Amino acid sequence: MKGMRGLRVLGVLAAALWMAGAAWAQGTPPPLYTPANEGAPLSTRVVNYQIDAKLDTTKKTIDATEWLTYKNLTGKPQQTFPFHLYLNAFQPKSTFMTEVRLYGTRGTNAGSGWDPTHYGAITISRFEVEGMGDLTDKMQFIQPDDGNVNDHTVMQVTLPKPIAPGASVQFRMVFHDQLPYVVERTGYVRDFFMVGQWFPKVGVWWQGAWNCHQFHATTEFFSDFGTYNVRITLPQNEVVGAGGDLISSNNNADGTKSLVFHSEDVIDFSWTAYPYFIDVEDSWTGSAGTVKLHVLMSPGHMASAPRYIKVLKGAMTLFDKWYGPYPYDRLTVVDPPHDAEDAGGMEYPTLITAGTGPDLEMPKGVLIPEVVTEHEFGHQYWYAMVATNEFEDAWMDEGINSYTEAKVMAALYGDKTSEVNFPFAQISDFEEQRLSYLAEPDTDPLLRFGWQYLNDGAYGAISYGKTATVLLTLERIIGSDKMEQGMRNYFMKYRFQHPTPQDFMNTIQEAAGQDLGWYFDQAFKGTQMLDYEVSDIRSDRADWYNEPAAAAKHDSLKKAPPEYRDTVVVQRKGDFIVPVDLEVKFDDGSVAHEHWDGKDRWVRYSYIKTAQIKSAEIDPEHKMWMDSDFYNDSQTADGDSQANRKIGNIFLFVSEWISQVLSYLT
Repeated sequence: MKGMRGLRVLGVLAAALWMAGAAWAQGTPPPLYTPANEGAPLSTRVVNYQIDAKLDTTKKTIDATEWLTYKNLTGKPQQTFPFHLYLNAFQPKSTFMTEVRLYGTRGTNAGSGWDPTHYGAITISRFEVEGMGDLTDKMQFIQPDDGNVNDHTVMQVTLPKPIAPGASVQFRMVFHDQLPYVVERTGYVRDFFMVGQWFPKVGVWWQGAWNCHQFHATTEFFSDFGTYNVRITLPQNEVVGAGGDLISSNNNADGTKSLVFHSEDVIDFSWTAYPYFIDVEDSWTGSAGTVKLHVLMSPGHMASAPRYIKVLKGAMTLFDKWYGPYPYDRLTVVDPPHDAEDAGGMEYPTLITAGTGPDLEMPKGVLIPEVVTEHEFGHQYWYAMVATNEFEDAWMDEGINSYTEAKVMAALYGDKTSEVNFPFAQISDFEEQRLSYLAEPDTDPLLRFGWQYLNDGAYGAISYGKTATVLLTLERIIGSDKMEQGMRNYFMKYRFQHPTPQDFMNTIQEAAGQDLGWYFDQAFKGTQMLDYEVSDIRSDRADWYNEPAAAAKHDSLKKAPPEYRDTVVVQRKGDFIVPVDLEVKFDDGSVAHEHWDGKDRWVRYSYIKTAQIKSAEIDPEHKMWMDSDFYNDSQTADGDSQANRKIGNIFLFVSEWISQVLSYLT
């Protein structure tokens, strides 16, 4: 594949890297890796990271040297550079931990109380700049978001002289990681290691300024595209998975081994190590070529391996067809051990973590392993390639990904059975997304910085569930073909870039061929609730004043049946204004269709007919997935007691199932 596949002379590369080993030790970086006959880069490569790291499996630490070459493509001279030090979030006085205590967070076991094993840290002992010398004493922690002087997740250095536009600067950092007991999907559990966000990472020059936010409880990450060469030294019994191609592996005399990985046109590099991983290998071929699949299974979980592979191949095929090609030559799925579930459900470029329980604990009718795997793969598109600013616009990754997740799961496992599928009960992924949204429906708009949501619940409900629900509603308003075209255009145009919310809205609007500002203003920028109700239906005899005589006359003369004045009242209960359709059915089989702009608080429709109203329903095609109350969308003239029994049975099943899931997770 162009730039990524079929271009490496592995033996030559391995030899070159190992010949450079002495130079690494002396502080001079090894030569940059340029594959023979390399094609054009897929991205604008702003950064080049070369990291030499050693894992101490006993102390749970990493000692490493990093060479970072940054190319100044900002168009301005740059003298001050900020860096993320994410592991420093896992300290009792950090902004992250303060927010966890106040508002909660997902994916961490640190919220209930401080445990010293949760402690994480990254310490830079030496910071040098090529041609400028040792600037270690120039490092300073900054807190651009909240001024918390105890937060050390962002560091900046001002250089003695600026870097000219178009020029490059090379930093050399010697750093030490103290890994935490798994928290926020990184760290260790016994002899399992999930190593993410583990090295000093430069901020992003974006929209005319440095963007380098502190690590918050409800935010993820933002970084530039580039190239990674990483050497990892660790015990020889470790099975390793990484977000890069394995270039070489060498055993050392001290019982360790050194693995060299290479990755390009990516925004991050992560890895995992565990002596007991079972590597289940497979492959998938799409429009960009063949992709090697490595599914690293934990003992006792092997029954989930074919489930992971099936959903992964299905998702890759649909993404390739619907949105665009997967351009990398590998993908690794990590199945954490049973007591390391907090490491599951996370995404990094070409490496994702899934999650399951021991064999037989996750029945096939509960599609949680499939949903998690699909969701994390989807991030390869909406996070790893369309690299949005997740600090500020979480919905552009998590929400768009939740929407495509629900569509893919429906295509693979059925519209109504894509999350729970038993003969006696089914739940779709879209239904779960909508229910998630309705848990916190009006606390925050989508366009809100991730750490500024009311709390963790609001962050999840809005950035995940609401976005998916908003996009499904939009799809049904403009049509699935136009929505699919808009999504494909968005991916193909903005892959390997950093798009803004307006870029997304403009792309969808162009595909729709209509002004959608009225929808975006409410659904994306506001907190309005959508709720329309059929509040009244009735049929009244037009000759009510002489009804007995008229009925007798009709019976005796066998003339035309009496006329009725039929009325339907529709009300807008919420403050979200959207045009709605109304379908009115009569007892003679006739049907009336109405279209209301929805702007007023109510509208009444009247009919003079020789038939009585049987039922009335707004949104009969079920376009308005955002509607907060489906139960008031219709009325019937005659009640049906079977509906009550059905609802009762569903409630009983769901409540018991949720209880079982919660007991498993806790």
